[in-house]
Amino acid sequence: MRKRSSGILLHLTSLPSMYGIGDMGPMAYRFADFLAQTGQGIWQILPLNPTDAVGGYSPYHSASAFAGNPLLISPDLLMEEGLLTQPELDNTPHFSDHKVDFENVEPFKMGLLKRAYERFKETAPPFEYRAFCRDHADWLDDFAAFDALRDHYQGMPWHQWPVPVRDRYPDALREVCHSLADAMENRKFYQYLFQKQWNGLRRYCNGKGVQFLGDIPIYVNPDSADVWAHPNLFKLDESRKPYAVSGVPPDYFSSTGQLWGHPVYRWDVLQQSGYKWWRDRMTRNLELFDQVRVDHFRGFVAFWEVPATETTAINGKWVEAPALDFFNGLSRRFSCLPIIAEDLGTITPDVREVMGRFNFPGMRLLLFSFGDDLPSNLYAPHNHIRNCVIYTGTHDNNTARGWFENEAGDGDRERLFAYLGRWVSSVEAADALVRLAMMSVADLAILPMQDLLGLGEDARMNRPSVAKGNWGWRLKGNWLTEHLSEHLAGMTRIYGRS
Repeated sequence: MRKRSSGILLHLTSLPSMYGIGDMGPMAYRFADFLAQTGQGIWQILPLNPTDAVGGYSPYHSASAFAGNPLLISPDLLMEEGLLTQPELDNTPHFSDHKVDFENVEPFKMGLLKRAYERFKETAPPFEYRAFCRDHADWLDDFAAFDALRDHYQGMPWHQWPVPVRDRYPDALREVCHSLADAMENRKFYQYLFQKQWNGLRRYCNGKGVQFLGDIPIYVNPDSADVWAHPNLFKLDESRKPYAVSGVPPDYFSSTGQLWGHPVYRWDVLQQSGYKWWRDRMTRNLELFDQVRVDHFRGFVAFWEVPATETTAINGKWVEAPALDFFNGLSRRFSCLPIIAEDLGTITPDVREVMGRFNFPGMRLLLFSFGDDLPSNLYAPHNHIRNCVIYTGTHDNNTARGWFENEAGDGDRERLFAYLGRWVSSVEAADALVRLAMMSVADLAILPMQDLLGLGEDARMNRPSVAKGNWGWRLKGNWLTEHLSEHLAGMTRIYGRS
């Protein structure tokens, strides 16, 4: 029997710090204390992989499905190790405390990391560094080479690199890796720092009874180390560009569907290898997290494949994937598969069958509950089941207050009032929805930090239809008040989630 529990959704970039972006330093530990003090068992975060300007700094658009984001490395912890000095940190420019200015934060933080690397090179690398490089060589070597080459070719997509390097001819690869040896070592050092700081934070959280819930995007970026190193696993043409890409078909929300543009998998090739790449990816994620949410879970059962020449997702087709064989294989590899399936939207019976077969909990969103189908709506609290995770909303939705003020129609609000048995103002709406989530029969309730604080639309994390300006919201340190702590702890106790 699962224990009832609750947690907070807050990405690391949103934490307070003087360096313009949240990191794995002191405020992460303070937030872990806040979670423990309020009886929360889960800290949910977004993917930790590297981000860049090309992808709008989205954690779902990365050059690697395995590497960590160097921007999350804490300068304060590097100073404690002697890799940075106090005067260097004293020269930190003033950054906004309410939004991440990625374009200015990135060069500043990478400059600090470069200084740390130069100091690191002054002595022989410690055993822990050599062990890290050895134990993670399967992905680390490819990522370090890819990232160094991408800089060497001035950001050019890898399918445009010289053919011998693009196609990984052994002699050409040895030659460029030799010439870029220091740049590759630099990338490995950053990954070592990331892993070391993450391990410390995770141990601290686990010691306080807080587990990390991570996030695995089903697809990977076409311009990534993963596709460059494993082109046979993806539907690519002779020039190494995708000839079939990902998306979702037209629906109620979009008459042209959504064209995501990731290369889709060659599941027949993956199957022949015993799904080795996916086994390695799951191993890596379970090394980082206690549980994982798998984004777009239905794509493991059947996925919408669109010719790369199309400009919309209309002319795609459904292609079946070997879901049962795949998850049976993972179940044999891992004694426990702590997976939460992102099953939002239109989900067919075959997807439900796979989720049921492996006992994967799905998701319920309260923001989707109050349409005119409320009595039968699966997201409405009275229709919840124990084996699911209830959210007010996710990183892709408006905040609860933003929804109430700017998206909910008069009918939605009236149905919410009728459901609550009372009228609520826009100031009270978020707390009302938080309480509905906490009192749900669902085993796990996850609250976005913005909803716990009752913040409006300007605090939302992502607008999926907008390419730029996302992922920047930040928590202010003085918002973690004693009153907030007592309020959350009280709800957690009264609804049996502590």
